[in-house]
Amino acid sequence: MHEFSIVQSLLGLIEENAKKNNARSVSKVVVKIGRLSGIEPHLLKIAFDTFKEKTICENAELEMIIQDIVAKCEDCKNEFIIEDNRFVCPECQSFNLKIIDGEDMYLMSLELDI
Repeated sequence: MHEFSIVQSLLGLIEENAKKNNARSVSKVVVKIGRLSGIEPHLLKIAFDTFKEKTICENAELEMIIQDIVAKCEDCKNEFIIEDNRFVCPECQSFNLKIIDGEDMYLMSLELDI
């Protein structure tokens, strides 16, 4: 379960940002998770709740924003959301697509207690 290593890296990033801002604790963590990121949100939540104990995030709430897969057709330039794993342009039926969002996980914001 790679979510454990992801959470360990995430907690390191959060602690670094909290220290830069002289925070005593973190009350909320907001992450955006792309549907193609390979991250299982429920497993990420379990890992976060497990590893946050005795850290600056001990009382933090984890909010997850699930990002749809957004693609752009390289032929007709149409941007659209991929639904039902149909990687084909709904306008021109091309398979010549570029994924422009939905592949990564981002730390979007932190609520810090200073």
